Amino acid sequence: MSSSPTGSTPASRPARKPPRRPKPAPGTKRISPMRVIGLVVVWAFTLFNLLVLYWLITAAFKTPLEIFREPLALPSTLFERGTPFRNFIYAWDTAEFGTAFFNTVLLVAVCSVVIVLVSAPAAYALSRLGVRGSGPLTGFIAIGMGVPFQTVVIPAFIAMSKLHLTNNLFGLALLYVALSLPFTVFLLTGFFRSLPDELEEAASIDGASATRTFWSIMLPLARGGLITALILNAIGLWNETLLAIVFLQENANFTLARALFTFYNAASYQSEYGGLLAGVAIIVLPMLVLYILLARRIITGLTLGAGK
Repeated sequence: MSSSPTGSTPASRPARKPPRRPKPAPGTKRISPMRVIGLVVVWAFTLFNLLVLYWLITAAFKTPLEIFREPLALPSTLFERGTPFRNFIYAWDTAEFGTAFFNTVLLVAVCSVVIVLVSAPAAYALSRLGVRGSGPLTGFIAIGMGVPFQTVVIPAFIAMSKLHLTNNLFGLALLYVALSLPFTVFLLTGFFRSLPDELEEAASIDGASATRTFWSIMLPLARGGLITALILNAIGLWNETLLAIVFLQENANFTLARALFTFYNAASYQSEYGGLLAGVAIIVLPMLVLYILLARRIITGLTLGAGK
């Protein structure tokens, strides 16, 4: 029997090691205590919020007696009387929610669009144009997100009162835009950084200017980020209360949150707790429905900018 060219027989060769099995994904091999604790905390927080939402909606259809005696029971008295929406009608008429609703929709729509229109070019310049000092500028803008806007209320009120911009929606809109810019610029900076460089280089080779490249190529590609920023700003401004309380004094200029704050005193004095909770529901439910409908788009948009 002849030997192999290497001088060793097949029987003497070492056995080949089997391929190494891939490691399981984190958290899939076994259930860790921290994972269990995290799941319990998340589900407990979710169930608590669902319970509060259920209580708010059902209480809006109840009489004050039902609210205190049967807080978690389904409403019955107003339905038996044939006036289930009595609390909503009372809140809408007494708090003048009609004018406040129009003011809020107009203010939120205009401010959200202006914020995105101003933030998008700024974020593009900081992330794509190689502006000198763009890194420190981005960090400076990020610091602006950490400054509580409550600390600037008094200085802003003094400055705006001298400019006669208090007690009108235009002055409040300026504040909303100024205070929302840091977050929006920082958010959109991540989106523009995640876009491919090849398209921008191709546009430059074709002779397109930076402005045309931004409006024709980069802005459409960042549409997911722009929509996310628009939605988040709209939700935040819709729920804003403190600035509206400080800067608005006339009923004709009230937003929904400001009108509810005034309505609270009248409803509490008359023990109209059902009407008060109906007013809260009128403000909360539109944004809740909007978030439920657009939740997938918001989550997708927030994760798109994390690519780089």
